[in-house]
Amino acid sequence: MWERGRPPRKPRPSPIIVPPPPPSPPPRLNLLLPRSLLALAARAMPSRRPSPVLLLLLALALALLFLLLSPSSPSASRLSRSLASGSASASSSPASPAAPPAPVKIYMHDLPPKFTYGVVRSYTAARAPSGSADAAAVLPDEQLRYPGHQHSAEWWLFKDLLRRGPRDRPVARVDDPRDADLFYVPFFSSLSLVVNPIRPPVAANASWVAAAYSDEAMQEELLEWLERQPYWRRHGGRDHVFICQDPNALYRVIDRISNAILLVSDFGRLRSDQASLVKDVILPYSHRINSFKGDVGVDGRPSLLFFMGNRYRKEGGKVRDALFQILENEEDVTIKHGAQSRESRRAATRGMHSSKFCLHPAGDTPSACRLFDALVSLCVPVIVSDYIELPFEDVIDYSSISIFVGTSKAVQPGYLTSMLRRVNSERILEYQREIKKVKRFFEYEDPNGPVNEIWRQALEVKWRPGFKPQGKARQRAKPGAQWPSWRRWGLAVAPAAPAVEEKRRVEAS
Repeated sequence: MWERGRPPRKPRPSPIIVPPPPPSPPPRLNLLLPRSLLALAARAMPSRRPSPVLLLLLALALALLFLLLSPSSPSASRLSRSLASGSASASSSPASPAAPPAPVKIYMHDLPPKFTYGVVRSYTAARAPSGSADAAAVLPDEQLRYPGHQHSAEWWLFKDLLRRGPRDRPVARVDDPRDADLFYVPFFSSLSLVVNPIRPPVAANASWVAAAYSDEAMQEELLEWLERQPYWRRHGGRDHVFICQDPNALYRVIDRISNAILLVSDFGRLRSDQASLVKDVILPYSHRINSFKGDVGVDGRPSLLFFMGNRYRKEGGKVRDALFQILENEEDVTIKHGAQSRESRRAATRGMHSSKFCLHPAGDTPSACRLFDALVSLCVPVIVSDYIELPFEDVIDYSSISIFVGTSKAVQPGYLTSMLRRVNSERILEYQREIKKVKRFFEYEDPNGPVNEIWRQALEVKWRPGFKPQGKARQRAKPGAQWPSWRRWGLAVAPAAPAVEEKRRVEAS
């Protein structure tokens, strides 16, 4: 309705709705370039000249920004760390899992069979009954059995590489030597050393058996073969790996392979210019008794301390006779003289599986397989060996799985047993739990056992930038230690002064 006397109003036209333009993306700021801030400010200002106050405020803001982003500024450092941790968190999120580490690539030299399976054949033939030695000569490779031996790591490494391919992880065997990180020489050096038995072979009529076997000749022939290989000559063998676990293995040619990475049990019979922790890897012995399959506990272990082995040894092993005299009449302690035999291993299995602690004194060299027999038995090792080096000390804290006792204290009457009796049951259980966590490192039959760790350590040695003379677990000086210089890294370690030597002796005792 409209009012009388007034013309009606025309209806308003509907407004035309024009959709707004899409928002332009915000300008990208380069916080390190002040020109971008000035350009943004210029676009935001009206066309008239800006006031001096506004320009002053803008200059102050820029100065503050530069102060915060200065490389020496703590705030900038925190910002960088925050961004880095954010990136690391994003890369490690389930949506983007981290790539697995590259495998250790091993090229295994294709040695003539006499250096591998041939050694096993000769060993078997030397101990075969009369008339059966020739049968061992024609036995297929897959039917050959490496003899039970504390130095059988050479067999486990060889068989493990035979089954691996170029795509395996964490260790891969490559067919092209140009792809290799390391070159393995699979000579059975420890078995070769004992092919000839102490007693004359019963099958000496066979033309090829142990009576004609010469370990020294085999070592010489091996080096002659290697020195014809281009990859050996390329770096003088520095990227090659030999296993010589027996203390006397490869003794004839050890000076000619001292540049290579040696896999050894210890350095007891090696000079410092032949082997050292700079360039070599300590291996665990193969345990000779059955692993304990039960759980942790002390109820089934009535014996306090157990030892079974040769009482009379040379050099550092003389401590054994002293320990026998002190311990053989102690209550709940079993200490027996025993030689290697099947029955001795059965008795040792029973003794270790029923004891809380197992004694590991030094032998002819600082280490022996008895330590690893104890570990797979969940029997806490008591190590009386001042110069021992242990395998994989960068990943295993041996102070959590064993007890170290200095020789000078261990031979004091009553010291060892009184110390062990003060260890309560809960502490023994803690030792056993820790042993179970690392037990696989001492069982060569475990697919994730020591073989993978050996190759990881060998590769680490190859790229090691400097010398680390002591293990992680036992930061103690070695009396009289002359740490070697090794030309591969150009290291030079001066002999210790007499005063330093005396200080080391006091600390070690």
